[in-house]
Amino acid sequence: MGPIDGTIVPAAAGGSLPFLPGGCLAVLHHIRRQYEKRCWKRYGLVDAFNPNNTWTNPDVIGINVGISMLMAANLRSQFVWKTFMKAAEISSAMSKVGFKTT
Repeated sequence: MGPIDGTIVPAAAGGSLPFLPGGCLAVLHHIRRQYEKRCWKRYGLVDAFNPNNTWTNPDVIGINVGISMLMAANLRSQFVWKTFMKAAEISSAMSKVGFKTT
């Protein structure tokens, strides 16, 4: 495993797409352009890498790839959010904590 200092985790930007789409897309595009040969693999962006040295995580972490895919889909159509909010338990919980749902 590589050093923690300076390590970049692309799934952090991917998972945050609905909250700051412009900034997150800029980060993801920059990572792909700047580090494509070492960071773009079979399943897309690697799990983590350190631009200050040669360390790149060889593992594919499904939860990280998955959240990036879900949030990209949600950004495009809000399908994930709309489907999630259809569950009665979610609507009830959101109301109980003071959020309005429509």
